[in-house]
Amino acid sequence: MEKWDSTCDGQLSVDNMERKLRKQGYNCMMYEFGPGTNFPDHTHSVSKKDSIVTGRFQFTMFGETIVMEPGDMIEVPKNTVHNAKVVGNKTVTFFDATK
Repeated sequence: MEKWDSTCDGQLSVDNMERKLRKQGYNCMMYEFGPGTNFPDHTHSVSKKDSIVTGRFQFTMFGETIVMEPGDMIEVPKNTVHNAKVVGNKTVTFFDATK
């Protein structure tokens, strides 16, 4: 997992996260997921990077579960089974980034 580095990337914000992802060569879409949102096991046909700007997101892949916090980014290889859900009562602002 990659962590936000405010010394290099500036203050964490939607604009700065999008700028960072685009600089890394990603195309990205922002989504907001409310409390209780759950994504059961699934895969994607492309590799991607999931990035959190606000809220907390429980993410499971390769048998490991982590809770992603604002500024956390994780690579999801194509065809890899994973699942996720919003943790707590705050909306998750999320970037889905692909190359």
